[in-house]
Amino acid sequence: MAGAVALASPAPDAAAVAGLGPAVSGDALQMQSGNVGLDPGILVEVDNAGTVSGNVAHDNVTGQNVVDGGAFGNAAGIITVIQNSGNNVLIQNGTAVNVQFGGPAP
Repeated sequence: MAGAVALASPAPDAAAVAGLGPAVSGDALQMQSGNVGLDPGILVEVDNAGTVSGNVAHDNVTGQNVVDGGAFGNAAGIITVIQNSGNNVLIQNGTAVNVQFGGPAP
């Protein structure tokens, strides 16, 4: 796939960007979409439908919300950080990752 992008013709009105080279056509980008080549039977869905109601917060003190320079020092993979220093908050997050390695064995 990466070769398809390198060999694709730039869009007619696209100009080269200093340090990046020529623009890639929309057709070439479409071929790099995350859904290209996936089995249409594979569906990963994140359904965040939480609610917050009827909560009461009185005389609350919230603290600092800090991530310092070493927080991800030994991290690897997909990192997600969700921060909140408030009260009565619903935080929902979903990550869908589809990884495919090679084709079927001979």
